[in-house]
Amino acid sequence: MCGTSRVPRFVGVAGCTCGCGCGSSVRRFFSSEEEKKCLETYRDELNKELKGVEECLGELRAK
Repeated sequence: MCGTSRVPRFVGVAGCTCGCGCGSSVRRFFSSEEEKKCLETYRDELNKELKGVEECLGELRAK
């Protein structure tokens, strides 16, 4: 089972990135526009995660 969380250019978000072949048989190559959209979505999710971490840290500091 693949545990890699990177999103390289040659594999989709749900695909395997370690080369073990555990991913589904989906497309491997994406256009620049598709890659841009994927990276923007990834950035947005990271920003949401960061906001949650900052809120949690704020609560812990208030104690």
